[in-house]
Amino acid sequence: MQSQDLNDPRKQFPLPEEKVLDLDPSEALFHLENGDVIGGHTMPWGSNYTFLLWIKAGENQCVRAIYKPRDGEKPLRDFPSGTLYKREQAAYEISKLLKWPNIPLTVVRDGPYGVGSMQLYLDCDPRITYFDMRDTSSDDLFPLAVFDLLVNNADRKAGHCLLDATDNIWSIDHGLTFHSSFKMRTVMLEYCGREIPEDLVNDMVNLSNTFTQKSEILEPLINPEEIQALQDRLAEIIETPIMPILDPNVNIPWPLV
Repeated sequence: MQSQDLNDPRKQFPLPEEKVLDLDPSEALFHLENGDVIGGHTMPWGSNYTFLLWIKAGENQCVRAIYKPRDGEKPLRDFPSGTLYKREQAAYEISKLLKWPNIPLTVVRDGPYGVGSMQLYLDCDPRITYFDMRDTSSDDLFPLAVFDLLVNNADRKAGHCLLDATDNIWSIDHGLTFHSSFKMRTVMLEYCGREIPEDLVNDMVNLSNTFTQKSEILEPLINPEEIQALQDRLAEIIETPIMPILDPNVNIPWPLV
């Protein structure tokens, strides 16, 4: 598909006739990185341009992906312009190293509007958010709260916690992460002051022990100061595994969902 004018983002791509495949990340990776975009449409929410795309995955077959182009990012006062798509990728890489939380397969590649993040589409009911899950799935949501602290997530909205058809909880939208200054904003205030579970601390210890080697994957995605700040936060959480007390007047994103 040829690149289109980002000034006309509401223009619809043609919808494909191919069968949509439900692939696991190892099967979908090649197609997500290399497949041709054969259709899609804009998503109706978010301050930055976001698209649901169909990517060719064989004869008469395709996979779906969420595409966030760099050139569709709205300039921000406190995050460098044109970096949010890389932060999406960096968050995914850290989640792979920790083995939590669940973040859909994410790559950086060219798309119809240029380079951006491409994330395997998660089939779920978007009406179910953190506010619907917190009373019954508190322990399962805790890793998301700890992850937000580690990556310094400045935008944990309730709608960024998703529940799939098999009741697995997923974390999405990590563009506002890894700032070197404390920027955490979250709706997950229920975890403030709680001790971080030992198994999560152990996973962070393992990451810390190999951080210098593993951090190479972050070098193309975030700057050296941010990588150092991540390492510092990792050490601080391990030393004092308690979720911080946040200010509800300062540390909450808007809108909440």
